[in-house]
This record gives sequence, structure tokens and C-alpha cells, in this order.
Amino acid sequence: MSPQTQESGRTGATPCRTLRADAERNRGRLVAAAADVFAEQGLDAPLEDIAERAGVGIATLYRRFPTREELIAATYEAKMADFAETAEEALRAPDAWAGFSGCVERMCAMQAENRGFTSVMTMPLPLSTEALALRDRAKSALHALVQRAQEEGVLREDFTPEDVPLLLMANAGILAVTRDVAPHAWRRLVAYQLQAFHARGDRSGPLPAAPTPVQMNRIMMTHRAQAAQIEEDCPEG
Repeated sequence: MSPQTQESGRTGATPCRTLRADAERNRGRLVAAAADVFAEQGLDAPLEDIAERAGVGIATLYRRFPTREELIAATYEAKMADFAETAEEALRAPDAWAGFSGCVERMCAMQAENRGFTSVMTMPLPLSTEALALRDRAKSALHALVQRAQEEGVLREDFTPEDVPLLLMANAGILAVTRDVAPHAWRRLVAYQLQAFHARGDRSGPLPAAPTPVQMNRIMMTHRAQAAQIEEDCPEG
């Protein structure tokens, strides 16, 4: 092969590698921007906001992620890794109840800290192989956590791991209407639920503070406004 041909080959390969590197950087920027925007605004945030924060055009976003669900799934991996690590750390706790209750509280706190995570833990997504593995890892640790607490007699025998998503759904509903007015109200709900989960109905320790009457009035107004908006967006017929 002549030097000229060799040079031509190198010249042809370099732009290809550059394009791949640029595409991967754009993907990374989009995932990072989506994680931030979803955390701040929720999963319905405008995709244009994500593209702008990532420093790319909306067309680039759609080339990398043709649907919103695919973009959500890409940002979901990091949260699922946190979820798995939380459950595994709880399993290593010396006290079974402290491990279980701490895990539940931490998962609910993750929802409170991140508007997107409030919903993502309770919705089906088109998951990658890595995300599926992380989900299975988290599920395995959670099942072991429940089994250990029941074997030690501190968790109700009729409690199942499927009760955790139910609590997360309930917590998501509380957060939707209290986040801006009484951002710590969810802690009271979780405290009540943990008391109900305990095998002996343990009521040790004071409950977190309830919302004030003024806060509750504002919460109910927020709930009414949200219900009216849903009815407007989805009229009967």
C-alpha cells in the first residue's frame, strides 16, 4: 500500500472515530441533563429544556432517544443502582428492623429528593440489560431483607415485598400535593406505615410533625387544582 493510500485510510478512519466520540459525549450530556431536569420538574418536563441544558439541538436528542421513555430509562439506571445499594446496605445492618425500616425510609426519601424518581420506581420502562440486572439485584436484596426481618419476628408475617411498591405509590401521591407546601409531610405517612408493618405494632418514638392547618388547607387547594387540571386534560368521551 502506498503512503498516499495509507494516509487516505487514516484520514477516512479519523472522522468516523470522531463522530462516534461526539455521539457518545452527546449521549452522556443528554442523560446527565435529563437526570437534572427530571429531578427538578418531573418526568413530563419539556424535552427542549433537556436538549438546551445539554447544549445540543432537539434533533440530536431525538436521534439518541426517539422516545421519552427511552430517555427516562437511561436516567433510571443510576437511581436503580442507588436503590440496589441501599437495600444491600440495609441487609448488612446488625439489627433486622433497623435495616428494613431504614431501607424503606431511604427509598421514600429518594422520591422526595427527586421529582422524577417519585414516579419512575412505580412505572414500566424499556430497560437496558444493565438496568434489568440492577433491578433484579435490588429485588433480590429487598426480598432477603423482608425474609430476615420476618425470621427475626420483627416484621409482620403477612407482609410481602410487593407491599413496598404500594407504599412508594402512596408516598408519590402524598409528595405530589405536599412537596411545595409541607415538604416533610411524607415522613409522617411513612412513620405510620412502619408502625403498621412491625410485628408487634411498635410505636416507639414520636411521629414526625403533621402539617399545620394552614399548610393542610393549601395542600387541599393544590390537590383540587391538580384534579381540575386532570379533568380538563382528559374530559369524558
